[in-house]
Amino acid sequence: MYSSRPETAYRWWSPPPPESLLKQQGHLPLPPVVGCGKCQDGAPRVRGFQWHTNCIEAPLSRLFGGLGRCVARYPWLFLLSSLLLSAGLGTGFMFLEQRKTDDIEEQFTPVGGPAKGERSLAQKYFPTNDSESFSASRLTTEGTFASLLLVSTSDSLLTSTTWMQIRRLDNFVRNISTTDADGFSTYKNLCAQTLSGCSLSNPLLEFQVLPSKLTFPFMVNGPVSVFLGNSVGGVQLGPGLAPNRILEKAKALKLIYYLREDSEQDRQKSREWLRTFLRIMGSELRNQKQENLEVSYFTSLSRQQEFEGNVKEVIPLFSVSYFLIIFFSIVSCYRMNHIISKMWVAAFGVISAGLAVLSSFGLLLHCGIPFVVTVSNAPFLILGVGVDDTFIMISAWQKTKLIHSIEQRLADTYAEAAVSITITTLTDVLAFYIGFMTPFKSVQAFCIYTGTTFLFCFLYNITCFGAFLALNGKVEVYLNQFVFQQKQEKNSCAKKILCRKGFYISPNGEEETHAMNIFFRKYYGPLLTKKVSKLFVVLLYAGYLAASIYGCFQIQEGIDLRNLANDNSYVIPYYSKEKEYFSEFGPRVMVLVTKSVSYWDELTRYELNDCLKSLESNDYVNATFSESWLTTYEVYLTIVHQNINNRTIFLNFIDPFLEKFPQFKWDIKMNRTTQEIFSSRFFIQSVNVNTSVYEKMMLNQLRNTAAQCRIPLTVYHPAFIYFDQYAVIVDNTIQNVVVAAGAMLIISLLFIPNPLCSLWVTFAIASVIVGVAGFMSYWNVNLDSISMINLIICIGFSVDFSAHVSYAFVSSDATNANQKAIEALDLLGYPVVQGAASTIIGVIALAAANAYIFRTFFKIMFLVILFGAAHGLIFIPVFLTFFGICSKAHEKTPDRDPDCP
Repeated sequence: MYSSRPETAYRWWSPPPPESLLKQQGHLPLPPVVGCGKCQDGAPRVRGFQWHTNCIEAPLSRLFGGLGRCVARYPWLFLLSSLLLSAGLGTGFMFLEQRKTDDIEEQFTPVGGPAKGERSLAQKYFPTNDSESFSASRLTTEGTFASLLLVSTSDSLLTSTTWMQIRRLDNFVRNISTTDADGFSTYKNLCAQTLSGCSLSNPLLEFQVLPSKLTFPFMVNGPVSVFLGNSVGGVQLGPGLAPNRILEKAKALKLIYYLREDSEQDRQKSREWLRTFLRIMGSELRNQKQENLEVSYFTSLSRQQEFEGNVKEVIPLFSVSYFLIIFFSIVSCYRMNHIISKMWVAAFGVISAGLAVLSSFGLLLHCGIPFVVTVSNAPFLILGVGVDDTFIMISAWQKTKLIHSIEQRLADTYAEAAVSITITTLTDVLAFYIGFMTPFKSVQAFCIYTGTTFLFCFLYNITCFGAFLALNGKVEVYLNQFVFQQKQEKNSCAKKILCRKGFYISPNGEEETHAMNIFFRKYYGPLLTKKVSKLFVVLLYAGYLAASIYGCFQIQEGIDLRNLANDNSYVIPYYSKEKEYFSEFGPRVMVLVTKSVSYWDELTRYELNDCLKSLESNDYVNATFSESWLTTYEVYLTIVHQNINNRTIFLNFIDPFLEKFPQFKWDIKMNRTTQEIFSSRFFIQSVNVNTSVYEKMMLNQLRNTAAQCRIPLTVYHPAFIYFDQYAVIVDNTIQNVVVAAGAMLIISLLFIPNPLCSLWVTFAIASVIVGVAGFMSYWNVNLDSISMINLIICIGFSVDFSAHVSYAFVSSDATNANQKAIEALDLLGYPVVQGAASTIIGVIALAAANAYIFRTFFKIMFLVILFGAAHGLIFIPVFLTFFGICSKAHEKTPDRDPDCP
């Protein structure tokens, strides 16, 4: 950020202008800010709270001043070397396709989540067999499948006409075939097998004609009861004993076609069949309208395919952002005096930011860092922030004198502006690298790519862009000399043309005061410091804080998987209908016993059954739908008049029991040699877990209950892989924010020579983060790994906005607090507006994206910039006036040591 008012736009991070220049411009000289806030005798010198410490700032200014001289002396060397470095590192994009890792589970679930360990246990003790004895509820993964979700346009699809239509659609899917390198594959060749053939896509499809009386949620079919809760939705029940009642009407039906995945060859063939299904089904539904039915479809490949397609959607938007940033830079830096106008320098600043993206991404791709779809957001952000840094350089350059040499001018520019860029870069990069602590790989990838790009932005700003600025300075000198010579000629045509076209020499080579500075000094500042305005601001902040805190308690946790797809995707209707009609019954949770237990012992059985009852008493579990082989076995042994407490009898009758109840065959693992049951499995049915809050509470309750049992139990369902994010998302976000905010406070104390200013910076960070987090809920943005990225960004950007204004206030020489606020706004109001505008323009194209990931990035960035700018321009200036006594003007001290502040 910069000020176009050159005579007063010195900054808190730069050494003050020469005293003679300040006197010439009518300003009182500031006391020198040198050393570490101590006199030569070591005693601190403090006036009120004006303790200045620039132990780091002053040496950095001198260091960058020397670098500026070097760049001005060899501009072509720095310019060309930067371009060559970018070209070399940019070759890393050759590895882009190899580095893409958009696996949803890997990137959007926490590393080392408990459910992944639970899944390993389930797979170890209960491997699946899709070729012989498939059971959907016993899958340890989501499985390989295609699904149709049918919704009746009338009040029920349980009519003979609609049922015939459903069976025709079912036959159509079963007749889909595909050809691969190994030949011709049909659904019948690839389907998951049960003892009676291909698994049914829906239990009701066993009937050619629907029975006159169906019951729900259990359908009794001979000696077997089949659970319909996850297959039939939108039901209307008639008379009967609860929970099983007559099924009178059903609005929706779900058909799931499971395929084999036992071997890699089966898995590849099944996936090829699914791709054919997606291609044919989409065409079929477009060309053949289904009467009385709304049909949506989905496969186990769909979510991943749609997620990967999001990157293609956003690529055209980047060119739009690039054009908008270039246009904004040119307009923002345009001046009526064409000699000192920096339009094309600003345009090159955008190119410099582009080179930083090219170099950093290329370097990380060379290093093998995975490229995730969330990284696609980074260039939009970097364009806005990178250009903001070039504005600082241009502003500092425009305050130098044309009469000085190019080396001197660039040295002065670097001494003033480069230290500013160092601080803002340090805070932003540190915030992103701290974000690498998160357990989500998608966030880790974004943070390392963006943080590294900010480092390259800084590098190219002080080398490549500085060199271009020096070369432009030479052109500036040449034009000044040419215009001066032409204007000495009386009545010359060149003189008339130059005067009309805006080529003229300003006094001392400086530009005029910008209209925005006049606005802040004469109108906005005085208005904001009126008592009525202050009261309004206090009330406004109270409302902002109240709304933010309330919103924080309303925010939803976790990523909704349908948000990973494009808005126009075919999966969105499927997800919506599934949530509408099939949310009553949730995951069918496995309860695993993975150690040898003496099931024949009465006390052991009591303890185990007591644990199962505790799990069934969960707020989100219905005990009616539980499935226990042990309970059924107890009944079986009672019927055959056997003693269940006898070890030999208990073990000997297991095989006859499994012959009669084959569904339990895969729930009991027995070592025939040692005659022991080393693992077994039970099932409980979750209900009404239709929001992320309920999913989190269910998972926590089940795990806590299982952990309290003496017999070690493990609860698991494939959906728990995604539910795990709820356990860490809030705690990890808070941890990252607190650590980063603490780091920002330390940096502020080191670089900002006023402790009071550092405290206001910390206040602004906390306030902006609370505001962004709270207003996320009003804009339907969840707290997930995607929004976590933006909350990390909040920290660095909050420093940028707040530090400038608060320090300008506390370092002002004005005699009252209101004047201090007006001076701070006069000096930095326009830079804050300009910096906010450039960042928003950088990401505004994402608002038009059809993907939640990119729209969310825009929404939160908009909130970050809006609230950050509001704090810098409204809240902090007013609040500081209430504490103006803490930042009194400097008092004169006789016989003061020149090294004391």
